[in-house]
Amino acid sequence: MFVVDLTFDCYQDTTLEQAEQAINRLVNALRFNGQIMGEEFPTVLKDGFFITRVMCPTEDAMHPLNNSPFVKHSIEKLHSAGLLAPKVKVIGQDIHSNGADCCKEPSSYILYTTYVHTCSPLYCGDDFLPVPLFRIPAIANGDYKTLIKWQEDWQACDQIQINGATRCEFPALEEISSIKSDLYRRGKDITKRISFLTKKPTYYYLYRVGGVDKASELERKCPSCNGDWKLPESWFGLFDFRCEPCGLVSNISWDFQ
Repeated sequence: MFVVDLTFDCYQDTTLEQAEQAINRLVNALRFNGQIMGEEFPTVLKDGFFITRVMCPTEDAMHPLNNSPFVKHSIEKLHSAGLLAPKVKVIGQDIHSNGADCCKEPSSYILYTTYVHTCSPLYCGDDFLPVPLFRIPAIANGDYKTLIKWQEDWQACDQIQINGATRCEFPALEEISSIKSDLYRRGKDITKRISFLTKKPTYYYLYRVGGVDKASELERKCPSCNGDWKLPESWFGLFDFRCEPCGLVSNISWDFQ
């Protein structure tokens, strides 16, 4: 990912409240369009202009051709707050974050995230790198807000079950590991939508922990169709199971790895 500064010049008198609302509106629009990543975007007022620091999945993520209708509308609304469209300055590539997928035509996609990830939750099925969301057709209402909100909820549940410090641990684990959960239902709706729009298989990652022993894990059937889904070799060193008809991938229980 790339560290980017957005500079907003004032061309007429404005108030801090008006400027803050207009900048926040644009930042949210960019986030829901996958052009910037994360949830915290520090903004400073310096010498009469505002600077917001963001993280972008690619160096060209802020190119106008990637803008969604909501982003375009938010840029127009800047003018009513006395601000010009932001100037974009790429500071450099973040050494701690993942790169982005560069495949022009991925053969498949995987919906996958964890509580420590700030990148796109959509991965390429060829190199297992995160796919910038603006490179696929908009999922709903012109952007990817539905997918981003699903990712936020999945990560929240993952954080709770990893911490294991409250009674919320087991309901949270159920959400990310069961095909009967609301999170699964929402995620599968998203993968079906992406498959429809891209004409490519899109797999949903089903988290797995617990179980009896490794031997029984290796014999585990697909929880959706009860069919065989064990792979001869691990896919990307992470997914040990894949069911093509159900569009599911999973791992051998983390307790036995």
